[in-house]
Amino acid sequence: MKRRAFLPLIFIPVAKGGESEKATIRGKLDQTAGNLPKLIDSSGKPIQLTGDEPTRGVLGDPRLKDADFEVSGHFTAPGSFEIDPIHTRSLFAYRDGKRLMVTYWCAICYIRTYTPGSCWCCQEWTDLDLRPPDAPDPKP
Repeated sequence: MKRRAFLPLIFIPVAKGGESEKATIRGKLDQTAGNLPKLIDSSGKPIQLTGDEPTRGVLGDPRLKDADFEVSGHFTAPGSFEIDPIHTRSLFAYRDGKRLMVTYWCAICYIRTYTPGSCWCCQEWTDLDLRPPDAPDPKP
């Protein structure tokens, strides 16, 4: 019986010091040459963006230059934002008022990826494929 009294204490989450709360920000994706990508919010304030390597690949994709863009993650400092890892699907673009997930598609192999580059199968360059987050993949 005494062991059970301590069991709930094992499952109490402990917050790490200095960790920010999760946030979502939206603005224009600025890809000025020679600089890290930024998001320009509605007030015109630039927010420096960073993330894992595949996320940085998306941020540098010239097909998304000046896009109405939304990212999820957390602030690491005022004016600096770290995007959640690519597998969490934290990158969205808006087209015609619709929120669309950023994905890449190989029309030859029917393979979807989440960062730009060559298809791992046929080596052709993948197409930018903005799609609703809940849309199914097309059938070959």
